[in-house]
Parts: sequence; structure tokens; C-alpha cells
Amino acid sequence: MIMPTLMAREAAEAPQAVARLIAKNEHACRTLGERLRRYPPRFVVTCARGSSDAAATYAKYLIEIALGVVVASVGPSISSVYGGRPKMRDALFLAISQSGRSPDLITLAEAARADGALTVALVNDTASPLAGLCQVVLPLNAWPERSVAATKSYIAALAAILQLVRHWSDDNTLEPALSRLAADLTAAAACDWSAALPELRNATSLYALGRGPGYGAALEAAIKLKETCGLHAEAQSAAELMHGPMALAAPDFPVILFSQRDKALEGLAALAKMLVGRGVPVIAAGPVAGHGSLALPGADDLHPFAQPIALVQSFYPLAEALARARGRDPDAPPHLHKVTETR
Repeated sequence: MIMPTLMAREAAEAPQAVARLIAKNEHACRTLGERLRRYPPRFVVTCARGSSDAAATYAKYLIEIALGVVVASVGPSISSVYGGRPKMRDALFLAISQSGRSPDLITLAEAARADGALTVALVNDTASPLAGLCQVVLPLNAWPERSVAATKSYIAALAAILQLVRHWSDDNTLEPALSRLAADLTAAAACDWSAALPELRNATSLYALGRGPGYGAALEAAIKLKETCGLHAEAQSAAELMHGPMALAAPDFPVILFSQRDKALEGLAALAKMLVGRGVPVIAAGPVAGHGSLALPGADDLHPFAQPIALVQSFYPLAEALARARGRDPDAPPHLHKVTETR
């Protein structure tokens, strides 16, 4: 009997982590949302690395769509390497980290707080230096995560962002999406995406595509495919694909297309049809299906802000199985460690 990998076990724990997070952070998110409505930030700065930066991209789209506030990602090296002091007075500084121990994130958070930004940490380790530095802490409540490939902490970060946006925007239509999220993730975890294995087992390169809130899912998928499967996967905005990268898509260069049912869907469907017409293998995750693409199972009635979270939950078992099919141990990717302390 093959024992489940740490990655598989921890990914399966994500729905329970999200249920804990939503319950335990409700008061803090409501209070923070009221504060942000009373004193609206001029802009939002995100600070993150790796998978957490993919979560920050998801935050960018939700905040800009739901609230109309500009969101920018500031390179942590601006402060830690180059000694710069970005002007962040009256901004919301949003730091996202599993460990909360990377020196470059801490340095930028120090600069943000010193300049008068409201500093908020979405962090799994609440005893970390980043959590101690920021004025508001929203714990990810994922509990210890030992797999090098972050799974449940990433999904928890997305859930924390959705909960924050729900209370900041005071949009009651987001409440059902939030309240059913843990159950939706449980269903998503049970979706069988193994039909994609034959197409991906021997691939050397691929694109992971998304648009809007789904672009963060594409970024995370590309990271995990590189990290666990040794597969050159490049995330692209579906809109940017037309500006040069399209030249690489070919029968031996498949595409995983993440989609959600929103205003981007029509364009994503047209892109899928065009790619299939050129002989490009398209693996469709989300409501984009048909046109000869391989449609992966998943719920189609989710709020477009919640659907990318469910798609990532369904994707993790595929990435774990693909790693093993390619002869790799997803728990021991070469040259990587659980905590990466960039400066």
C-alpha cells in the first residue's frame, strides 16, 4: 500500500483549515473592514514571495474589482537590497506569508509601518517576526505545514482575502460564497482530474492561463508544476498570450486554462477554441469547456471570486499524482526548503 505524501495529506486538510479561518477571523475581518471603510486607503501595497505572491495577485483582482482601489506589488528588495523607502503613507500594506520569517518581507513591512501605512499580515505562523511587526494579523489557521510545497496555507490565504474583501466592500452577495466555501472545497478535493495525466506525463513545457481572479490560480499551478513535477510551466494572463507568447503554443506545448463564470468567460472560450483549432492540447478547468478541449470536472455554480479557490483545491491532487508519475517525490523537490529566507 502506497502511503499518502505529505503534500496529498495537507492539501486534503485545506477545507477544514478554511472553516477554522472563517470562524476565527470573522470578528477581526469585520472590524478591519469597518476601519477601511471609515478611513479608505489611497492604494494597496502587496508584499509576498512565491505562492504567497500568487495569492497577492488574486487579492489585486478582488480588491480592484470589488472596491476600485488600485493594488500594486512592491518588490521587497527595494528596501532589503537597494535601501529604498517607498512612500506608503495612508496605504493598506498587505503582507502574505506562510512562515512570516523572510527578512526581505520584514524589512519592507518595517518601512511601510514607519511611513504611516496600515500594515496587515496574512500569516500562518502567528509567532513570526512579520506577525509581531504588523498592526493587524489575520491568522491563516492552516496549522503546521511540513510539505515543502505549500497547499493548505495557500488556499487559506485565498479564503482570508475573500473574507477581507467581503467585509471591506460590505457586499452581502459575497456572504453565501464565503459561508459555503469550506463545503465547496471539500467537493472540489474529490474531483478527479486524472484524465489530464496522459497529456502531462511526458510534457516538457506548458502554459497555465487565467484571467482576472483566475490568474492567481494559473500562477500557483505553474509554481507547483515546476516545484513538484520538474515541468517547465509558465503562467500567463490569457490576454497577454496574444502578445508574443502565443508563438510557443503547439501540439507539444499544452495549455491548462483556468476560468470562472464572469465577464472574462467569453474571451477565454474563444481562446480555447482558437488554440484547439491550431492543434494545441487544451486542458480546461472551470466553465470553459468544449471545442475539443479536455474538460476537467468541477462545480459550475460558484461565485467567480470563489471558483479559483476551488479550482486550485482540485488541481493539487493532479500535481501530486503527476509528480509521482514522472518519478519525483513531491515532498522533496530538489534544492528547495520549507522556509525560504530571501533578502
